Amino acid sequence: MGLEVVVAPNSMKGEEYLQNYPKARAEDALWAFENKDIKAIIANIGGNDSERVLPYLKADVIKNNPKIFIGYSDVMNLHLFCYKAGLSTFYGHNLLPTLAETPNFHPYSRYWFERVLFSNRPIGKINPAETFSCDENNYFDKSYAKTYHKETGYLLIQGSGKVQGRLLGGHTGIKSFPGLMVDDFAEKILFIEDIPEFFSPKHLADFADWLGNIGALQKLKGILIGKLCEYKSFDAH
Repeated sequence: MGLEVVVAPNSMKGEEYLQNYPKARAEDALWAFENKDIKAIIANIGGNDSERVLPYLKADVIKNNPKIFIGYSDVMNLHLFCYKAGLSTFYGHNLLPTLAETPNFHPYSRYWFERVLFSNRPIGKINPAETFSCDENNYFDKSYAKTYHKETGYLLIQGSGKVQGRLLGGHTGIKSFPGLMVDDFAEKILFIEDIPEFFSPKHLADFADWLGNIGALQKLKGILIGKLCEYKSFDAH
């Protein structure tokens, strides 16, 4: 794609180091925002630990150095920090699970990566992918190939007509993000994704109850729920 990949200073120091030193991960993020030669920041992977990075981030650095920031899953906490600092970000591809998908970068994912980040035209209508796979990536067997299945498209659970609003969201852990106020949900379309372990019917119901209890459900324009990466579906009650 013509991109020059630059590795952040601490990013290759190993899992144990990065787990023990969340400040080092924050320093990587701030270094990337402050570095004038860096045009975009792509998260390597998700996880469940980014909330430990938040105390070491600096909102003024992000506000004064706006640039592309993209990633998903646990990277949500960094997205929301950027949002509170006034930066619009891209909830999308992580490097390892998506750009490095095996045996290749899925054509649908590649199309939208290039369409959104390499063009100044409006994004426009987002059609669903034609195929999907919930198989694991295998980075070490060159003969490995995922099995892809036909996608069934969007499912309307409730509501009618059309709504409009800015996008805000992430995974259901959004309810524990510090500093998020009920007014942040006003006039928004909330998008939610999560791993199957945290997306059971009870978990989803508890999340909806939380939205109602804080008054966010009454302010939202709509809710989008991402497809679970698991070969089973759930009933839409």
